[in-house]
Amino acid sequence: MNIPEIFAENVFNEKAMKAALSPDVYRSLKKAVNENEPLDFAVAQEVADAMKAWAISKGATHYTHWFQPMTGITAEKHDSFISPAKNGNVIMEFSGKALIKGEPDASSFPNGGIRATFEARGYTAWDPSSYAFIKDNTLCIPTAFCSFSGEALDKKTPLIRSIEAISKQSVKVLKLLGKDDVNKVHVTVGAEQEYFLIDREAGLMREDIVYSGRTLFGANPPKGQELGDHYFGAIKPRVKAYMEDLNEELWKLGILAKTEHNEVAPGQHELAPVFTHANTATDHNQLTMELMKKIAEKHGLTCLLAEKPFKGVNGSGKHNNWSLTTDTGVNLFDPGETPAENLQFLVFLSAVIKATDVYQDLLRASVASAGNDHRLGAHEAPPAIVSIFLGDDLLNALEAFVNNYSYHSKKTTMKLGAKILPPLPKDATDRNRTSPMAFTGNKFEFRMVGSNDSIADCNVVLNTIVAESLEEFACVLENASNVSSAVHDIVKNTLDNHGRIIFNGNNYSAEWVVEAERRGLSNLKTTPDAVSSYTTDKAIELFAKHKVLSKTELFAIENVMLENYSRIVKIEALTMVDMARKNIYPSINRYASRVLEGAINKYKLGISNETDVYLARKLSGLSDVVYKKAEALADLIVKANAFTGNSKALAHFVKDQIIPCMEALRVSADEAETVTDERFWPFPSYGKLLFSVK
Repeated sequence: MNIPEIFAENVFNEKAMKAALSPDVYRSLKKAVNENEPLDFAVAQEVADAMKAWAISKGATHYTHWFQPMTGITAEKHDSFISPAKNGNVIMEFSGKALIKGEPDASSFPNGGIRATFEARGYTAWDPSSYAFIKDNTLCIPTAFCSFSGEALDKKTPLIRSIEAISKQSVKVLKLLGKDDVNKVHVTVGAEQEYFLIDREAGLMREDIVYSGRTLFGANPPKGQELGDHYFGAIKPRVKAYMEDLNEELWKLGILAKTEHNEVAPGQHELAPVFTHANTATDHNQLTMELMKKIAEKHGLTCLLAEKPFKGVNGSGKHNNWSLTTDTGVNLFDPGETPAENLQFLVFLSAVIKATDVYQDLLRASVASAGNDHRLGAHEAPPAIVSIFLGDDLLNALEAFVNNYSYHSKKTTMKLGAKILPPLPKDATDRNRTSPMAFTGNKFEFRMVGSNDSIADCNVVLNTIVAESLEEFACVLENASNVSSAVHDIVKNTLDNHGRIIFNGNNYSAEWVVEAERRGLSNLKTTPDAVSSYTTDKAIELFAKHKVLSKTELFAIENVMLENYSRIVKIEALTMVDMARKNIYPSINRYASRVLEGAINKYKLGISNETDVYLARKLSGLSDVVYKKAEALADLIVKANAFTGNSKALAHFVKDQIIPCMEALRVSADEAETVTDERFWPFPSYGKLLFSVK
């Protein structure tokens, strides 16, 4: 495989556009993208003609406006290029109008009440800042999706707005710091993606995996991840073949897949890309998740992206590596050799510290989901408490700047005790993989995102809250007679008023929960508790001020998130009831009958049958408990149906009543699995699911 040759071969990128467009049209398109200006219709028509010709040459027969509705997944409606011609023939057409605008049904997608069922019209609008691409013989045109009345019904529209907001405020601050050559600031993101691979046939034998993408029952096997032997271990041949195919398809789509390795849990893996602009990174991550699932099927595997597919082993997250870079190529979070003297770095670092503290609730809300509630705080992921890790070296540099004394990082070298091994330059600060928001050298790694989430949500929040801090700092700098003194005041006030958000210790510890409460930090453990942060007066004012989300859109987001939470849990609860009634209860009873039959035979032969009688009674008791708990859960599901039109009340009922009942049912069923002959148990065990892929 010649990687440079196949890379982005299915993308209408700079290279393809330069070859297909006239120089004037190419310049007009680039100007529109670089300056955030609308595209002239005549230019759009030539782009459409060139895009169609390119796509047809690649074997495409259809085109689609590819968008990301509020469900968090992608959507597409395919139209062929054919149009009728004389004598019953057809011609291949694609207009500038079709490129720029589409009209999917806006009431059939989740919209949070913005559109009623009879109000169907919605629009997709071409996003020229993200390249078109070919997938499954279809030209996919990345688009935004909005309602007839103009509200955002997708993930892309708020993301683009937030990118423009933070660029505007960043440029304002930079010019006040004397950087007059900067005209635009880019948000760059790299999204590390964790996932599980299991044997497809085994997965299809489990109703919970088929319907919910995770296991709802399952006793832990004798061996899990205790030995740490899977992490960074040799990649198994079947998994390696899958990764090779996945990489090839990602590279063809211009996705910069870079790093792959085994993760901590058995059957768990990770893929990490090279950084790119946030809008493109979001599109690429959605495509990555889609291809992960599709290519797994070709290898007889199932890719699980649920945040907690297996109880008792690590769940899967998505580390959102976030940074800011100027159009002149400068990373604004690069501290340089002397961070205590780098005014630019100190201002932007302070903006993140302040934003994270003031809007910690919004950051938590941006990653809220039924699946992520199981993962956060489960001793493999950051807790629901938001904090920032800076490291002792950087914190010392901040304090040195505030207190006007000199500080320089100590550069040391480690010697490993063997002459043949080279001395290693040692970083000034260790990494902290337990922190929700960790500074990692020239970027922030936001580690709370769930593996199944769109990264758009957290980046919308990150961009907007940091834009707000930067705007406030710009006011300070504008009114200052001395820039250095103003930066000093900004950093000092940030540490004095928002230093509570900085924590360099172990976020997994019980002590941190107590300490965080003492500091006054929020701990929003569940989705129903977290998502209301979107509709506080503070949040409404913030997003409206920066023209990222309107009040109507924020209430729609809250409503959609609550509805999605309740629907997911309800599907899981119904699945548990079905599995308990039809599979688990009968299986326990069949084995109990076999054990009892053996006890009777032993009794007839005069052989001791105490163990058999004890086991039969235990099994019979467990089967009764399983059935009764399943019926109790079924009754709660019926009660949940009464909460029509009140998504908030329903979500809290689900959290407070249904989920505890699900957990109680699982405990009894999992105990029954541990004492039931595996030949009678109706599903593949955790051991088979986690260790069967070779």
